[in-house]
Amino acid sequence: MLSWLFSGKAIPDGAVAVSPFDKSRYLGKWYEIARLDFRFEKDLNNTTAEYSLKENGTIKVYNRGFNVKKNKWQDATGKAKFAGDENTAMLKVSFFGPFYAGYNVIAIDKEYRYALVIGESLKYMWLLSRETTMPEEIKRDYLAKAESIGYATGNLVWVTHDRQPRN
Repeated sequence: MLSWLFSGKAIPDGAVAVSPFDKSRYLGKWYEIARLDFRFEKDLNNTTAEYSLKENGTIKVYNRGFNVKKNKWQDATGKAKFAGDENTAMLKVSFFGPFYAGYNVIAIDKEYRYALVIGESLKYMWLLSRETTMPEEIKRDYLAKAESIGYATGNLVWVTHDRQPRN
């Protein structure tokens, strides 16, 4: 998972991060529409990610989801920083101390309502929306883009949003 730290490559071949990218417009709450499942999100629905700017210039990442097997909300707080120029949507995210993983926005609409995000390998992909749904046309376009890079979109977990946390 961390091979990109040593190779200097944090995005899969054929993928290009969004540029120009406006960090301030990306901040706020996003609903996960679909994802390639992995250990830290296994059995989660109603998943969201909130991004906010910290005083030191890094981005606070707050992820939350409802674990359907444990019947309880789970959350995790991490940090993100740009891998290079802030005008390019290539970031590094960490939830575990000094270990970072690639986070790349490779598609976003003009209003910053819908995004396609990938990791540093073909194992990580998310469709995100400012609402609990995403228009079919955008979903189709983003899935086609992901498939052209090599993502197995048939393996996506489609997230339901039918609960609200009680804070």
